[in-house]
Order: sequence, then C-alpha cells, then structure tokens
Amino acid sequence: MTTQIIEAKAGNITPEMAYVARCEDVSEEFVRKGVASGKIVILKNNSRKNCKPVGVGEGLSVKINANIGTSKEKSTIEEEIEKVKIIEETGADVLMDLSTGAGIDEVRKSIMASTNLPIGTVPMYQAGKEAIDEHKSLGKLSKEKLFADIEKHCRDGVDFITVHCGVTKFVVEQLERQGRVTGIVSRGGSMLACWIKATGEENPLYQYYDELLDIAFRYDVTLSLGDGLRPGCGADAGDRAQVAETIVLGELVKRARARGVQAMVEGPGHVPLNKIPSMMQTIKELTDYAPLYVLGPLVTDIAPGYDHITSAIGGTLAALHGADFLCYVTPAEHLGLPNSEQVRQGIITSKIAAHAADVARGNKKAIERDRKMSAARKDLDWEGQKACAIDKTVFEGIPDDGKPCTMCGEYCSMKIFKEYF
Repeated sequence: MTTQIIEAKAGNITPEMAYVARCEDVSEEFVRKGVASGKIVILKNNSRKNCKPVGVGEGLSVKINANIGTSKEKSTIEEEIEKVKIIEETGADVLMDLSTGAGIDEVRKSIMASTNLPIGTVPMYQAGKEAIDEHKSLGKLSKEKLFADIEKHCRDGVDFITVHCGVTKFVVEQLERQGRVTGIVSRGGSMLACWIKATGEENPLYQYYDELLDIAFRYDVTLSLGDGLRPGCGADAGDRAQVAETIVLGELVKRARARGVQAMVEGPGHVPLNKIPSMMQTIKELTDYAPLYVLGPLVTDIAPGYDHITSAIGGTLAALHGADFLCYVTPAEHLGLPNSEQVRQGIITSKIAAHAADVARGNKKAIERDRKMSAARKDLDWEGQKACAIDKTVFEGIPDDGKPCTMCGEYCSMKIFKEYF
C-alpha cells in the first residue's frame, strides 16, 4: 500500500502527478517535489476510477471549489445533480457535498456517480445529524460512530474530507476567555465545540488523530484540516482563538506528512482587506506552507446578496499572498441555500478572482490567455474572444459580422484603427 507522498519521496512519478503536470504546464519533477514536500496535494481517492486528479498548492494555478448539498428544509437529489452539471459547465475544479438532509449516503453516492470532478465531504455533518436524530443530543455522538462515518466516506471514494481536528479543549477555552462578536460560524467547529462542552472530553479527531491518519492513508484521501474557529465577521479576524487553532493545525500537518498522508489547511472566512496579506503569510508559516484553502475571504459584512463580490475581492488578494484554493461564495451566502443560477454566479465570480491572482502571480497559462483575448478583441474575433472568456454564454447571439458601432467605445475605436493600420 502506498500514497502520493510516499511515491514522491521515493523519487517516483505517479500517473496522477504526470496528469497534474500536463494540466498545469509544469514539469513532472516540479509536481513530484511539491508533493514530496507537502506543499502540493493531489485530490484523488486511490479507489475512485472516474476521477480527474486535481493538484492544489505552491506553483500551481489557483483552484475553485463549489459547495452543494441537501438540507432538511430544502433541496432534492435531482436539484443537486442539476447543480453538478452547472459546476462542470462553468468550470469549477472540485465540489463538496455538504448534505445534511435525509438520505445522506444516497445523495453522496449519486453525486459521485454523476461527475469525474474530485469530491469532498465533511463526515462530521452526517455523524452529528444522525446522533441528534437518534439520541436528541450531540453529546451522545460516540467516537466509534464518527470514525465509522469517516471510513464510510473514504471507502465510497471521497477524494478529500474536512476534519476539524484543531478544535481542541484548549482552543475552545481561548474562545470562551476572549469572547467574539459572532462566536463560531463553522458548522463542524460548532458541533465539536458543543460536544467538548457536553462531554468534558477532548475532540476525538485530535485525540485519536493517528487512527484518522490510518484511514486517510488506506485510501490516499487528502485531509482538509478545517478552520472550526474561523472568524465569522471582520471584527473577529485574527483573534486568539483563530491563531491558537492554526498553531494546532500546523502540528497536525507535520504528523500527516510523516505518516504519508496528504494534508491542506483551511482558512478564513471574514477578513478586512488590510489584514489579508499578513494573515495569509502567518497561516502559511504556521502550517509549514501546506496548501491553503480559504472561504472568501469576505472583506465586508454589509453586502448580503452580493457576498460573491465581497469574497472575490478578498479571494484575489488572498491568492496573491499565498492562498491556493478558493471556496466559492454565492449571492445566497448569509441568506439561504443557493439555487442553480446562484451557484453559477458564485463559480464565475470566484474564477475571475482566481484568474486575476494567477496573472498577478506570473502564471504563464493565465497571462497567455489574457494575451489571446486581447488579440481577439483587436481582430474583432468574437469566436476567439468566446474561447478565452470565463463566461462563454455572454457571447450567445453575437452575429459573425460583428456589432454596430453603438456597442462600446473599445469596439468603435478598434474598428477605426483597423481601417488605417
């Protein structure tokens, strides 16, 4: 039995490493070294056949994740499968199934069968929901039940799992001592904090971390070390609880690498624009430059209905300063579950942020894509522009012979320029 890290450290190029190198237009050796150091992870369960591996980390393009999933109040399997189609069409790199409604196992398996994108889950959601359903108390959740659900998700073929191992008794104490404006906004983080308060025991994901590593090792599942204490508003960004959890995650990253398990780290959240550069650098240093997966960050808290925009502003700056993986935010953030159109809007907006960061980071493919778009505009080549565009649907209905001069100033200017040069 082996994993990507073990093969990379042995000097071997796996098919997954070779595939990622081709997609990223970098050398296979570059990918191998990144995986060996833990600064690159490859999202692919070793038992899943219909999955295109995705590389995340240092020196690679910024990736986009899209969240979907059922809830008790809303959504069906059919609706979630429709969202999967939109995710593929709009070009997100991976997706996460965060279902908490009925039939979680059936939903997960249906989603996995419908796509070849890497898929992530949060097993604690299922374990916690079912403990409440059965016992009417989250405190009755057993370590055995939690780890059985983790194993089940990995056995089903999930490529990465979010595990909030850093929500320890000590970290929760820090939170209680300092207080917060918004408390805990991570569902998994709040579940584990409540479990700790109810039982007085240590977080089982932390206490039995070696057993968690054994499960991840068997399937070469990447651990996404969740930020259960991420700030839920700008006022809480960078507080003692967040930093304390990040320090714990840094220790867990090293233990995962030593075991041959891939690990990335999740980050905030809500962060004022001026704090983003230093926060990204701090998290990177504390976690030994593990791939960094951020939600947003949202740079202001007063834009409900437009949080896809506030997150794109923060995501661009975060990726420029070290974030490797952006979780999309939809216009429905803070309002409710997104519909299919809001999923599309969230992905497009996140892709703009990721591409802008890639250009600023000197990614050759991103820079060349911009250059090709510019050349196509100069030539009034609508098909060429469509090929380069993030959202290709905006070109639907444009006739081959161009547009009238009232279209835009740039169009008119280039049309005049072409007549004389």
